[in-house]
Amino acid sequence: QVQLVESGGGLVQPGGSLRLSCAATGSIISIYGMAWYRQAPGKQREWVASSISGGTTVYADSVKGRFSISRDNAKNTVYLQMNNLKPGDTAVYYCKLSRGSGYWGQGTQVTVSS
Repeated sequence: QVQLVESGGGLVQPGGSLRLSCAATGSIISIYGMAWYRQAPGKQREWVASSISGGTTVYADSVKGRFSISRDNAKNTVYLQMNNLKPGDTAVYYCKLSRGSGYWGQGTQVTVSS
């Protein structure tokens, strides 16, 4: 059974940083793409960043230069380093394993507010 568990969310002031983690069990991640999405209240879920198994990373324009996705295949974990956070980054953040139809975590809340 594949499970993804996100952690690291919280309340942070504008300009601050957070690092989210997504730990996978039941599947290796090294040969699959991993991605982060987010969903703000009243909005559709949107893609944030992807880490492709070959090492390529891709970012949404809204986070490019501020967020960084990385993975530790030995720990079966993917990370999202978020710097210079803005109130517009407030959302529930989800990780996704691109295997088959895809697997999602339960999400972690990020709130950016003064």
